[in-house]
Amino acid sequence: MNTVGPYHNRQETYKYFSLPFCVGSKRSISHYHETLGEALQGVELEFSGLDIKFKDDVMPATYCEIDLDKEKRDAFVYAIKNHYWYQMYIDDLPIWGIVGEADENGEDYYLWTYKKLEIGFNGNRIVDVNLTSEGKVKLVPNTKIQMSYSVKWKKSDVKFEDRFDKYLDPSFFQHRIHWFSIFNSFMMVIFLVGLVSMILMRTLRKDYARYSKEEEMDDMDRDLGDEYGWKQVHGDVFRPSSHPLIFSSLIGSGCQIFAVSFIVIIVAMIEDLYTERGSMLSTAIFVYAATSPVNGYFGGSLYARQGGRRWIKQMFIGAFLIPAMVCGTAFFINFIAIYYHASRAIPFGTMVAVCCICFFVILPLNLVGTILGRNLSGQPNFPCRVNAVPRPIPEKKWFMEPAVIVCLGGILPFGSIFIEMYFIFTSFWAYKIYYVYGFMMLVLVILCIVTVCVTIVCTYFLLNAEDYRWQWTSFLSAASTAIYVYMYSFYYYFFKTKMYGLFQTSFYFGYMAVFSTALGIMCGAIGYMGTSAFVRKIYTNVKID
Repeated sequence: MNTVGPYHNRQETYKYFSLPFCVGSKRSISHYHETLGEALQGVELEFSGLDIKFKDDVMPATYCEIDLDKEKRDAFVYAIKNHYWYQMYIDDLPIWGIVGEADENGEDYYLWTYKKLEIGFNGNRIVDVNLTSEGKVKLVPNTKIQMSYSVKWKKSDVKFEDRFDKYLDPSFFQHRIHWFSIFNSFMMVIFLVGLVSMILMRTLRKDYARYSKEEEMDDMDRDLGDEYGWKQVHGDVFRPSSHPLIFSSLIGSGCQIFAVSFIVIIVAMIEDLYTERGSMLSTAIFVYAATSPVNGYFGGSLYARQGGRRWIKQMFIGAFLIPAMVCGTAFFINFIAIYYHASRAIPFGTMVAVCCICFFVILPLNLVGTILGRNLSGQPNFPCRVNAVPRPIPEKKWFMEPAVIVCLGGILPFGSIFIEMYFIFTSFWAYKIYYVYGFMMLVLVILCIVTVCVTIVCTYFLLNAEDYRWQWTSFLSAASTAIYVYMYSFYYYFFKTKMYGLFQTSFYFGYMAVFSTALGIMCGAIGYMGTSAFVRKIYTNVKID
């Protein structure tokens, strides 16, 4: 048996025997070990005591009985009122059953007491399991309730590799809307790339023509000429960003999140990770730890190029930025889970294991990446000299202000992913298994292209207004996607789910905040990387005295 909990709150689960069910006579079961991913996801496997042998049919038989006193009856009534249902596994195949039901008036409550199991086998492997709940018994205090079961084995043509296919929902995930949204995003990408290349090709060509014409004027004409545009800030555009320590840590973390997303999606496309409990989470943790040098390399080299001196502090902040955010949220939600006695409460041993991964795997690998980054690409090699005195930033129209650009920058990237967000949210917060990772890969690629295009256009307008504070603006205008995703998660909670209660609500909004922030940091890093290449390119091509 795994867990029991309210149907509408997928994450609010309790041990199966936290309800006063009784246990069968068989005491032990072999071959069970718990993985890190299972421990974090609140899987609590306990043996049911049902005696089942391969290919041995069992006629309906009682396996135990419940002495129903008032306290036990109240527990069952509470469970039935809140639509509790339980999950159990036979040979790692999940099956679900409902605890009981109320009559129409809501006065009498009934418990399902008879589990009718039908197990399909192909050769010597179990390939299909069905559970039917029967035997409705009214809950009356101070009575005995007998729990019974039966097992019927039948031959099945399902191959062992395909036994999880019946749990997938192609009509939901491969719906026309899903294909249409991908097509829609693709058209947006083509439009944006066209727009960016047109703006940049035409306007930059004009700019270059204007600047080269100015080269040919004599000094007198040039002083009278109205010089304007992005060339004016060439002495300040490569000035280090404000707060370079935090900035480079964020860029490093964003590059790492992108690497993790990319690798995990590829692994999920090749391997069917949904067939094993907790395997997705275990894979993500392993890949995150293994890609730590990426974080160190990009964060450390950027910090060195910006002339930062406290590189050890930068390395620590870069290494622990994401783990601290995730663990902090998990720690807070864990208190609520412990208060509720929920199976989601993370055991102390698991916490220690995660901390050990942070200190003994992530930190040393991050150090390796930082040293490589500082030595291989830590020298500032800017195409223009940086002036000693910063140039004053002229006044500009309100819509050119960095704050406005930041708010508007996230709309298009969010527009390209929000339908996929609906499918991802539904598979996480409701009872669907997400398996269309090819879609997810396409959406990730589309998101990257849209983000880079949008930030390049924003930065071009900013530099044209002779404002050289492009580093934070390019990062934040891409990262503002996170704000729109989090706002969408509010809409999803109130209109698409029926969750209730402090535990589920705090779990939902806590982990949605973590997801949105991580997505924002990733988009920000992608936006900054693209823009940085663009800025370097345009200033390399212009002649400067």
